[in-house]
Amino acid sequence: MKSTGTLCVHPLEPSGTLDGAATAAVMPATAYAYADTETLRYPGFYSTYNQQRLGQIIANLEQGSWGMAYSSGMAAISTAILSFAQHGDHVLFSRDLYGGTWKLAEQELPKRGIRCSYAGNTLADFEAMLEKHTKVIYLETPANPLLSIVPLKEIATLAASRGIITIVDNTFATPINQQPLLHGIDIVIHSGTKYLGGHNDLPFGVLVSAHADHRGRIMDTAKMYGGSLAPQECYLAERSLKTLALRVQQHNDNALALAQYLSVCPQVGQVFYPGLPTHRDYQLACEQMYGFGGMLSFELNTTPDKLEAFLEHLELIKPALSLGGVESLICQPSTTSHRALSAADRQQLGIADNLLRLSAGIEDLADLKADIDQAMQRAGI
Repeated sequence: MKSTGTLCVHPLEPSGTLDGAATAAVMPATAYAYADTETLRYPGFYSTYNQQRLGQIIANLEQGSWGMAYSSGMAAISTAILSFAQHGDHVLFSRDLYGGTWKLAEQELPKRGIRCSYAGNTLADFEAMLEKHTKVIYLETPANPLLSIVPLKEIATLAASRGIITIVDNTFATPINQQPLLHGIDIVIHSGTKYLGGHNDLPFGVLVSAHADHRGRIMDTAKMYGGSLAPQECYLAERSLKTLALRVQQHNDNALALAQYLSVCPQVGQVFYPGLPTHRDYQLACEQMYGFGGMLSFELNTTPDKLEAFLEHLELIKPALSLGGVESLICQPSTTSHRALSAADRQQLGIADNLLRLSAGIEDLADLKADIDQAMQRAGI
């Protein structure tokens, strides 16, 4: 078995390209000849050669059976959930979620008669919240924005004993830092727009399943809801994946160093990063992750106006609502990614108004530290 880093560069070789080419061909065809109705190729919806190829590449990185690429992370998330939950069913989510997933659970799934609830981060929390009609457990780990960690193996074992499908959003970790399927999880989701694409210029999503027999069911759902990804975008995504292992290592190194730096900064309160021994889930992260990721959050002890000034004075780190690219990005979750939650809900989740989420890029570490220092100084913090 090739290492994950090697699979990024050589994803499907030796027979993975046409005519011995070093890169994949862009094939825009949506119609394929078949001999008879029993040998239809590319079933489901108008998926192309490149779309299915990209899905299989990421499935190989995740040690999965098969995968499919979509036009966005939300397309992959909704397809996964709606493939296994229907009217009258219950879906149990981990409490800390991406804002788009939370809105899906709160606004869209109930329209289809699917009830949703939220558990804490421990096995006991999930076991206590299971119901007779629970069909899906959906986890995000590390979670947005406090980087909480959920025990994958224990929850996968619990779910399997009751015939419940487990889905994990692995966007923050990437398959370089974490492979949930190896812990017994059934399905992995990625917002490929983030680390897999890695350059803040390519929206897509991906779903990977550990089970070959999931393919028909998930493809049937995809056919109903769409989410096709154009061949050129698939090609660009595959090209980005070739440097994934190198980029993620640099993200990891910078994030850990910045977390350590901020944790002793007098202007900073709590720092949330699973690679710090002070993080509440540090030991669990050590057990189920290969690296701690490029995301961290921290509370800046200052007034709202000075916090805003700090963001405005940053020169290298961009205030922007995304993550996972080669450029360092920062945002205030209470006014961006989690603004749809009420103030009370954010308080309950521990998302303070002075919390900042930092996606550490691959720039020189000294330059990132200098940018934070000068922005604090100019903001008067």
